[in-house]
Amino acid sequence: MNISLIIATRDRCQQLARCLESVEHLEFGRPWELIVVDNGSTDATAAVIEQFRDKVSVPLHYILELEPGLGNAHNAALRVARGEILAFTDDDCYPKSDFLGRVWCAFADPLIGYIAGRITLHDPADDPMSTIEATTPYVFPARSFVRGGSFGGANMAFRKKALDEIGGFDPLFGPGALFNAEDVDAAARASAIGWKGEYRPEVIVRHHHGRKASDIPRLVKSYGMGLGAYHMKLLLEGRQFWWFARSVYQIRRRLRANRRSVLWEPVGAIKYAYVYLTKPLRSR
Repeated sequence: MNISLIIATRDRCQQLARCLESVEHLEFGRPWELIVVDNGSTDATAAVIEQFRDKVSVPLHYILELEPGLGNAHNAALRVARGEILAFTDDDCYPKSDFLGRVWCAFADPLIGYIAGRITLHDPADDPMSTIEATTPYVFPARSFVRGGSFGGANMAFRKKALDEIGGFDPLFGPGALFNAEDVDAAARASAIGWKGEYRPEVIVRHHHGRKASDIPRLVKSYGMGLGAYHMKLLLEGRQFWWFARSVYQIRRRLRANRRSVLWEPVGAIKYAYVYLTKPLRSR
């Protein structure tokens, strides 16, 4: 099995149906499988997945993961995935027909442990905050700091070996958990143990998130707290002092980009520090 395509979902059966329709048109001449993780939906998600099963010729695995959080959902997929490469997208995204082929080619270099792809806006009326539109490729060198915002979970892929080596995704991170930023956290941990990464703009998904201006303050808070938690984790758990220092140094640039998000970063950092430092007490 060359690629496992993983989609996690919760209570968004209509978005998922549109996403799966685009998956139906993927063109890839090598063996691949589809894994859909239901993170505790109460709507018609299960029915949508079962109806789609009759339309596809590739293996489809439906997993019910009741522990909330995208990190937990992705780890549930990781436990059953057979692909050498694990590609991830969201239930409100539409991968291009050549998506899997582009992902496969991106891992031709055996030193590449992870990649991020381009995330374009499907509906021009939606807010562009959750997109990565850069058209120039770049490299995340091994054992280097992975900057928040440079890596999007809606379009990412990992070598399974790399994810296994870092122990999968952190259950504390990801929408539905305490903090956002499960994507950049996983990439940073892969980088820390020596895997190189790349941003590949030819690997494209269209994001149909539907968020308007009124939805952005809540998203800004979530992103800001997740980024702050990620930076604090670099210091406390990763022992990456210089990476943490670099994240602090870059606050001025982030202030220019989104002042409101940066104001939430200390809240996320303090909250993560509390969770990390009180963990031994809770485990007694």
